[in-house]
This record gives sequence, structure tokens and C-alpha cells, in this order.
Amino acid sequence: MRLFAQLFQELDQSNKTSDKIAALKSYFLAAPDEDKIWTLALFTHKRPKRQVNTKQLRAWCCEWSGIPDWLFEESYQTVGDLAETIALLLPVQGQSQDLTLSHWIKYLVSLSDLEEPQKKEAIKYAWDNLDKHERFVFIKIITGGFRIGVSQNLVTQAVAAASGLEKTEVAHRIMGNWDPFQTSFEALILAKNQTDDLSRPYPFYLAHALDKSFSELGDIREWQVEWKWDGIRGQLIKRKGETFIWSRGEELVTEKFPELVDMAEHIPDGTVIDGEILAFGEDKPLPFALLQTRIGRKTLSKKILKEAPVSFIAYDCLEWQDQDIREKPIHERREILEILKKQFGENSFKLSPMVQANSWEELQLIHQKSRSMMAEGFMLKHRDSVYEVGRKRGSWWKWKVEPLTIDGVMIYAQKGHGRRADLYTDYTLAVWEGAQLVPFAKAYSGLTDAEIREVDKYVKQNTLERFGPVRTVKAALVFEIAFEGIQESARHKSGIALRFPRIQRWRRDKPIEEANTLDDLKDLLNIYGN
Repeated sequence: MRLFAQLFQELDQSNKTSDKIAALKSYFLAAPDEDKIWTLALFTHKRPKRQVNTKQLRAWCCEWSGIPDWLFEESYQTVGDLAETIALLLPVQGQSQDLTLSHWIKYLVSLSDLEEPQKKEAIKYAWDNLDKHERFVFIKIITGGFRIGVSQNLVTQAVAAASGLEKTEVAHRIMGNWDPFQTSFEALILAKNQTDDLSRPYPFYLAHALDKSFSELGDIREWQVEWKWDGIRGQLIKRKGETFIWSRGEELVTEKFPELVDMAEHIPDGTVIDGEILAFGEDKPLPFALLQTRIGRKTLSKKILKEAPVSFIAYDCLEWQDQDIREKPIHERREILEILKKQFGENSFKLSPMVQANSWEELQLIHQKSRSMMAEGFMLKHRDSVYEVGRKRGSWWKWKVEPLTIDGVMIYAQKGHGRRADLYTDYTLAVWEGAQLVPFAKAYSGLTDAEIREVDKYVKQNTLERFGPVRTVKAALVFEIAFEGIQESARHKSGIALRFPRIQRWRRDKPIEEANTLDDLKDLLNIYGN
């Protein structure tokens, strides 16, 4: 447990990907196998069922610490994290026992049949035998509050580095419904699994944002131009009668898209296609929010499948007739896609349409229509380009439309997490509706560290009300919010939801009276909504 608590601290204290991968790799090289499997489970959302609730934890902490409820709440509002608050308030004990992570997880699971008084004593026993850092992690396990900026992709990279396996092999092995109580790290990660070779995707080729002039690109006829769709980039793999669908983050998402698996029955073995999974209906792309309704669900009802139909929009063919064809020029790979569509394609299998223009000037005019096409802009691919690995310059470029913007007034603020746990970094913005400010978006990125500290100072000096971790602040700060899309939403008070809202700049030059209105948002909805 001490080693896992140390890992948790190291992950929380750095925002560098390299540091996090190094810490994870070191842990997987040093930890016992039984702890490794539970670490994988915790970081891939396979957590033990909660046996006590936060209300009980708060009450027991107050009782054992000898503090009143109000002081606990004040401490919680200052710290901003429940597990950290409890770990800090609990009295320091003697030497803790250095028992394993798996021991304490099994200990928690064993509480399921106990009555509340017995659970209380059991939790107190655990707290008495853990140091401050171990208590913090223990409470995180109880509450499931793991928000420390570690993606499954980073865990996969670290396990691959520690075990000497390819990242794609590890990614496949940790997907699915494996049970940490029923399998071991050896069986899950190190044992040979014949389906690994069948399912393995190719590394994705990623484009840089266009930063060259059209004159530098040369003749437009040398370029293949496609719409840049807003969906889930993925690879569809058909080998030896089995279908696998991988996301760009190298997560196996086959079970999320059963209709694509059915479609792949008509695709020949030995085929790998790169493309985009889109919500698609009535022969046009549907809002990304519809696709989101399917992401994260363990089961897909008939209602969801009907309301959020999907299609696979094919960009490229990477493997054909069991042969890796990435070294062929893209115009030849495109011809294979067209053959595939003609011979085997169904309604849910579509080719990304080519955009035709006789000049860069003509293409610029078409580019302005991107949002009406439910696209983010264009992908420019040189006709002779091979399919490379990772993000490369020169042969592929993404040319996105400029984001939409609106000026909003900050009315609420909440503390961040990790290294920003003591700073107010998460803001709720509002627009005017008559004389009232109506919240329309939340944003927590876009400011510099110096600006965040300045806003944090303002929040602390201008708090009007407190609602748990949220502060109502005096309306005075205006921020320009950039976003990629806009749509109606019954879930939001404004009736509008934004896609990828973030702070573009602090409008120090603008008084709150000049911030935008709800009517301004509705005008954008009428023009660009979907």
C-alpha cells in the first residue's frame, strides 16, 4: 500500500506525461503481481463496490478527530478534496503496517455483510494502521474518487514498457470484462493470447495543423481534400472471421458498435480500414452529442441504437488481402477503398467524400461551409503520401475552421484538482437575459498560471455565497469563450450546450454590461446549430 500511495503522489504532483509514464513503469517493475492486477483494475474503472458512504466517513472522521461538523465543512471547503480532508484531520498514529494494496481492497470487500457499527470499527482499524498518505489513497478507493490525470493510454504505455510487450498488445489485454478477483497479472498481461495478433491495429498517422501558405503547398491537383469529421477516429479490423474496432486512443471499442460488427461481416478477411465513427442518419452526420450517449454505457438498449445510429466513414485502407499496404501512395489505397465499397459496402460503411476544387481560392470558399456540413474543416493529404506513424509534417495537414466565440461573465468558481487543488480554476460563465445573468458554459482551461492566480485572488476576495465547493462570486470578470459547436439542450438552464468550451482570452477591456446575451447565443444556434 505504501508503494501504491507513493505512486499516487508522484502522479498527482506532475502534469508531464513522461514523468507519469516513468512513475507507472517503476511501480509495475517493483510491485507484487497481486497489487499490479488491482492497480490495473483501479485505473481502468474496475473498482470494488462501495461499502460505506461519504456521510458515514465524514461522521466517523469528526468523532475520531474530536472536531465539530462545521469545522470539518470549513476544512473541506479549504482543501477541496474529501479524501485529503479526512486524511489531514485524522489524528497521527504510531507506526503503520505496510500491508499490500490487494490486502486492503479485500479488507474493504469483506465489509459487505457487516452492520454499520461493525463497519465503523473496521474502518477505524484501517485508519489506525495506515499513515496519512495511505489513508488518503484508502479513502479514494472507498469513494472511487480517482481523478489524477492518468488515462488508460498512459497506463498501457507504462505496462508495455515494464513488461517488454507492444503497447497494442497490452491495450487489447486490459480491455473487456476481466475480474481482478478471478485473474492474475501473469495470466492477463504476460501469457500469450492468440487473438492479440489478429486484433493488433496499426499506429495512427496524425496530421499537424496547417501552418503553410497555399503557394508553399503547390498545385492543388497534387492534394486529396476531404472533410474533417467530428466523431471517433478508429480502425476497423477484419481478420480470420473476427472483427475488432479500435479508437485512436488505442481502446478496444468493438462492443460499443454492434451494427458496425454486423456490417463487417461483408468485408473480406485481411482488411484494416482507418476512418471515423459518426452518428449518422438520413444520409448526413448527426450531432456528436448523440454519439456521446453511447460512450460509457455498459449495455446498449434498442432505444439508444435507434436514436443514435452510427456509420463508419472510411478514410484509408492500411491492410488488404492480409498485406500491409501503408507504403503504397494514398491515391492507390483510396482505389482499394472504392473497390471495397462497391463490392462489399453496406449503408453503415461509407467513403469519406472527396472535395473538388480547381484552385486554392475556390477551396477557401468551400471551407467556409464546413459547419453546415457538420465538419470541422478539411484534411489535406498529398496524393503520393504513404501512411506514416504518429504526427508528421509535410504530407498531411488539418485545416480547421476558426472556433465560435462568445463573451461571458464569470458567476461561479470551483477549485481544481491535483497541483491546482488550492486554486479556483473551474469557472461557470453566464450571458445576459434581460437584467439577469444566465449560466451557459463551464470552462477550466485557457488561462496562464499567472492569470489563474489573479482570478483565484479575486474569487477569494469577492465570494458572495458558498454551496459546498462552489463559490458564487461578484460579477465583474468577462472572458471570451471559444467553442467548436452549439446545439439545443434541455439539460442546461440556457437551453444551449457548447462543444469543447474553453477560455480564449480574458476581456479586461470589457465591462460586464457589454458581455453577450442569450439572444446572441440563440442567433449562433440558428446559424450553426444542429
